[in-house]
Amino acid sequence: MDIPALTEFHHQLARGAGVWSGEEIMAPSSWAPEGATAVGHTVARMALNGFALISDYRQEQDGEITYEGHSVTTYNPDEECYVMYWFDSMGSPANVFLGHLEGDKLVMVGVGPDDSQMRNTSDYSEESVMTFKSEVSSDGNEWKTLLEGRYVKAKT
Repeated sequence: MDIPALTEFHHQLARGAGVWSGEEIMAPSSWAPEGATAVGHTVARMALNGFALISDYRQEQDGEITYEGHSVTTYNPDEECYVMYWFDSMGSPANVFLGHLEGDKLVMVGVGPDDSQMRNTSDYSEESVMTFKSEVSSDGNEWKTLLEGRYVKAKT
């Protein structure tokens, strides 16, 4: 059996590894009727010989943790796409997101609440900065922003 080799897709995925923190802006929604700001923190590392990105996320408002998430993201060469498994503190079953690269952006799409579609875009075009946008759509054509964040990678 041949041992698989890391590809450029895995090296691109590794851009998300590190300790990230930054401000988040939440649009008005059922979770935040007036909209809100928060601070997001992510600790992410490459694992499994460099084939998976494992991330732990927490969101804070006024010093209190209001939301937590855990993800495992890999690249599936057979399907030619990224696959992310997302678990969170809302108690719902794991969400599965499929994605691809658009330049410096990793765009992941999955099923959201009430069978809506969720789209998460992580942009690494600025060194040591990740911008993030989470959107929802009922039809896959018109997207509404739920959350936008700008995170700075801690120096190691």
